[in-house]
Amino acid sequence: MDKIDDKLKQLISSKDIQNLINKAYNTTENVLPKKDNLFEALKLCPLSKTKVVIFGQDPYYTKGVADGLAFSTTSYKTPLSLQNIFKQIKTEYPNCQFKSNNLSAWAKQGVLLLNSCLTVIENKPLSHSELGWDKLIISIINLINENLENIVFVLWGNNAKKLINLIDQTKHFVLFSAHPSPLSANKGFFGNNHFKKINQFLIKVNKEPIDWNT
Repeated sequence: MDKIDDKLKQLISSKDIQNLINKAYNTTENVLPKKDNLFEALKLCPLSKTKVVIFGQDPYYTKGVADGLAFSTTSYKTPLSLQNIFKQIKTEYPNCQFKSNNLSAWAKQGVLLLNSCLTVIENKPLSHSELGWDKLIISIINLINENLENIVFVLWGNNAKKLINLIDQTKHFVLFSAHPSPLSANKGFFGNNHFKKINQFLIKVNKEPIDWNT
């Protein structure tokens, strides 16, 4: 295991983060995603293998939709933000096929699909936004800054943009645009060419580009 993955393991098993997990799930209300899937993004895409970080806001709050990866779902019904992501990819890569709404194929290639808030109460969007997940996100960004170079950080929407000052832009490449949600996709998400820009940068730094098919 790589040094950065060891450090992440220590961080997640720390008292603070374990208390945070207990705080999130120690309730009679239904918390999403399932506890088993809480760190799915980091399991499928260890930090040592990460090439791209795409931040989501918080998990889908409808039962059976959140799968632990930002924007991803194992549900057959494509969420609206994901529909817009697929639409934008199609304009950049017309031959791309989306046979699944689960984005684990991206994660396994080094795309860390990380929600900036890791949990949500069913049917209550942003219900855990003040719980303290930002501490973990800040620590993960710090680990990336200290241990990795040439990572593409993708910030969609004003919530993600708040993270920009935490990223060492002398070492990493940052892309920012409007969020893919139906409320803002027409305000700069569509036409951002982020998926091509990600791959152009990866090629430039001698990394394998991402195959955006699912």
